[in-house]
Amino acid sequence: MYVESPSLTWRPLTTGDAKASADLLNAIEAVDRTGENYDEEDTRQELTDPYGDLERASLGAFDDELMVGYMKTTYRPFAEDVHRMLVDGGVHPDYRRRGVGTALMAAGVAAAKALHALHHPALKLVVDVEKADHVAGVAELFRAQGFAPARYYQHMGHPLGEAVPDPAIPDGLRVEPWSEANDEEFLMIRNESFKDHWGSEPIPLDAWKNRITNQSFQPGVSFLLRDAVNGAPAGMLVTMSWEADTAATGVRSAHFMIIGTLRDYRKRGIAGGLLGHALRSAAEQGFGKANLLVDSANPSGAFRLYEKAGFAPEVRYVRWALEV
Repeated sequence: MYVESPSLTWRPLTTGDAKASADLLNAIEAVDRTGENYDEEDTRQELTDPYGDLERASLGAFDDELMVGYMKTTYRPFAEDVHRMLVDGGVHPDYRRRGVGTALMAAGVAAAKALHALHHPALKLVVDVEKADHVAGVAELFRAQGFAPARYYQHMGHPLGEAVPDPAIPDGLRVEPWSEANDEEFLMIRNESFKDHWGSEPIPLDAWKNRITNQSFQPGVSFLLRDAVNGAPAGMLVTMSWEADTAATGVRSAHFMIIGTLRDYRKRGIAGGLLGHALRSAAEQGFGKANLLVDSANPSGAFRLYEKAGFAPEVRYVRWALEV
């Protein structure tokens, strides 16, 4: 897993690397312009992911105290037939074209194999990486490692302000904000509604708390639609916002992280109602923009729904896959 280099030090990441990780990611953002900014709390949250394994499945490249590259790999606690593992990583712009990215990707694949053998050895392994497709050198790096494009995702933005449509909650349903009391229903809706989405597996409670209801979660712009007759949950929308993005851009953005509708309530305008309500609420609460990420091949036609609501494409991401 370690790579010999006359000038760099290579070692697994630790939670103590949160500040160095944020500095590296912001240096990458200054050149790649994907709209992702970080502070120390953001990277600490990622470094404490319950389904990461920093000792076995992370690697940082350091030039003295400066982190110039990293990779970390997470496994899935639940998987059927195929275990898809995501490798995340990046290289400081000043250290690109020196083989650092190649070394990190090779280490990431090796780490994925090691974690796979521990957690799902009987299943097929697929290693995934995801990057914006405009970033220079990404396609060449991944193709050289044997990866091929598997899926495309579109980051979309909405200007809010006067462009916000009037919310229309479907008849027979009522809206309620997120609370500790209905949090389990939010998680249930996410897991049930995403069963037919490509590459999706259930999110366990500990990962939900780490990745969703963390310091960036916006409970005041997260809503559940409930059947007014029988009280059953029907759909939900979760919003997040990152202080680092606001500091970098001067615009407070509401990111609609998850929008889900249970199967029995589909084709009733649930997603559109949630979207309109959340857009209006975000505007009223001082957000200057809303955004979201959508699978270009989403089976529910979400892309068209978002366009109709006033979202426009901004950055396209590619999910690259390596069948091991």
